[in-house]
Amino acid sequence: MTSFDFDKSQIQYARLAGFMYLFVMATEMLGSKIISGFEVPGNFAETAHRITQSELLYRVGLASQLLGSLCIVFLAMGLYVAVKPIDNNLALLALLFELVEAALGGAMLIFRSVALRLYLGTAGTNAFDESQLSVLVKLHSDAYSAGYLFAASFFSIGSTIFFYLFFKSSYIPKVLSVLGVFASLLAALAFFGLLIAPGHAAMIRPGSIPIVIVEMLVGVWLLFKGVNLGAANQRNMDLGRPVAQP
Repeated sequence: MTSFDFDKSQIQYARLAGFMYLFVMATEMLGSKIISGFEVPGNFAETAHRITQSELLYRVGLASQLLGSLCIVFLAMGLYVAVKPIDNNLALLALLFELVEAALGGAMLIFRSVALRLYLGTAGTNAFDESQLSVLVKLHSDAYSAGYLFAASFFSIGSTIFFYLFFKSSYIPKVLSVLGVFASLLAALAFFGLLIAPGHAAMIRPGSIPIVIVEMLVGVWLLFKGVNLGAANQRNMDLGRPVAQP
């Protein structure tokens, strides 16, 4: 592969990452919005009734969340190819963290799928009364929430590394890279804080909000701008490689 082909590939994968930032965010938010619309906290019967009346929509919500987890793989791959010339080892490490996040995210949905069967009264659940079913659903909900925190912790570490590499590369504006590193570290502290002190969730949870905003901004930038080819060319010159022409 020539230097020009490699630079072109970087831009293409960066645009893929930009699209996936936005697409993953949209699908996961849509899925969460749909599913939360069915839930009536502390009222198993009403939640079960709502799901029974619109089972297909609930399954669409699950499918939307699963699609988001699957697309994290494409997001991670796009980011990896975009920044691996800066430090291949660190880029690979970030890729691995993001892949673990994707795997955990998909596994978490198993608990929601089992909870769905409990709500629908399938798989022999007629052996349990309503209070017992409510407890079982609560356990699956708690398992889902714990899985989310574990997945989010892996995400925040991988995100920190990717944004650090963007900062070193100057492929995107420095201000976005700095905000990305800061927001990712803040998110990591928030997720670990929720694991350690869940009773203070109201105070800790806002720490995970800035990374959502930064990812939207970076997603739009990468989708429409890609990576800075001038910065890539400068790096090629520093390494004594041929300079690519746009």
